[in-house]
Amino acid sequence: MINTVLIANRGEIASRIIRTCKKLGVKTIAVYSEADCKAEHVTLADEAYCIGGSRVQESYLNQEQILAVAKQAKADAIHPGYGLLSEQASFATACKDNGLTFIGPSATAIALMGDKLQARKTMEAVGIPVIPGSSALASAAEAKTKAREIGFPVMVKAASGGGGIGIDVCRNEEEIEAAFARNEKKARMFFGDSSLYLEKLLERPRHIEIQVLADSDGHILAFGERECSIQRRHQKVVEEAPSPFLDQTTREAMEEMAKKAAAAIGYENAGTIECLLDSDGNYYFLEMNTRLQVEHPVTEEVFGIDLVEWQLRIANGDVLPWQQHELRGSGHAIEVRIYAEDPIRFFPSPGMIKDISLPKQPFIRHECPVKAGSVITPFYDPMIAKLIVKGGTRIEAITRLKEALNDYDITGVKTNLPLLRAICDHQAFIEGNTPTSFINDYKEELFIKEREA
Repeated sequence: MINTVLIANRGEIASRIIRTCKKLGVKTIAVYSEADCKAEHVTLADEAYCIGGSRVQESYLNQEQILAVAKQAKADAIHPGYGLLSEQASFATACKDNGLTFIGPSATAIALMGDKLQARKTMEAVGIPVIPGSSALASAAEAKTKAREIGFPVMVKAASGGGGIGIDVCRNEEEIEAAFARNEKKARMFFGDSSLYLEKLLERPRHIEIQVLADSDGHILAFGERECSIQRRHQKVVEEAPSPFLDQTTREAMEEMAKKAAAAIGYENAGTIECLLDSDGNYYFLEMNTRLQVEHPVTEEVFGIDLVEWQLRIANGDVLPWQQHELRGSGHAIEVRIYAEDPIRFFPSPGMIKDISLPKQPFIRHECPVKAGSVITPFYDPMIAKLIVKGGTRIEAITRLKEALNDYDITGVKTNLPLLRAICDHQAFIEGNTPTSFINDYKEELFIKEREA
């Protein structure tokens, strides 16, 4: 039985995991860097240990120190949250080697899906459609040859990439030369793997992902989809469930596809199959995130499930008690990510939060680990909070989101609140016309509103 969980993460996700553990009567161990000594997750946990300096390499990516704390605190499981160590197969292996339950999939599944090229091959082998692309490329010259075969525009992508890092769009051969050199360097720096490949660029696609849970008995369930198409720099800004774009036939087909993908690799625990849809509604496998997603709350709100609880239960050997036909979502949920960043240039805006005024409506879910006096450091992702609203319909959810955002105020650092308000007011968003190009398509209108704010 899992009695004590060490949360190998920080910020709002660490706090969120701690709250579920407390609900289940599970003891929690927090770890923190020197920069996070006053962070919310430190005070929420039953015990907390400093694991190093402010930089992630000195603390939250320091596997040896985290495992040493787990042993000292007598933890029997580790929850990695998302980001950081959550998709490092070596960490899942190290947990197992140290007698700890890793609350997530096997190291084998993480490694297989972490290699984007191998993931594509695996999905192709079981008949799941993938976007046209190449294998690993040895040089920019080879990339140019392959691009001519695939047809422009293409994307140069890091084989081990994630978080929008190591991706460039190329519309001609001249752009490939610079993109190859730039992303090879980025891939080596961020992922320790400089391998690159090409993928055909779908113009104005939708980004749709399917949430799955899988237990040790091989029972796999799909909990609908999330639409995550509104992005900047390949990173999500607004997420919602269900998608305003999908019809029921496509929805059910994608759910079956997601379960087939998970079964193909013997997946266990929570995971997400990410796809791109073209304007004709054809879907293509993009990647699998072998962890909890930032946007998981919208699925929880629609299906009335605690995904973190089921991560813990599955890791503890529990089996899923439902059949697929029993799962029926209700209402509509939208999540926005609130960042400390310049809302026009998307540059991080570190500093101290002087004052923060939060919405208090009964229909919102707010995951915010900061308060007045909190410091947004340059060491970590600049996300301040997640704001989630639910309504009986999509229009009601949008109306509630507008109301909540209008009651939100943060001083001391720049935020993307003006952009989020402008998105909510935009007719294309209200109509559900939200391809991944949304922010670029309406840049002038959105940014004019920001300057006025």
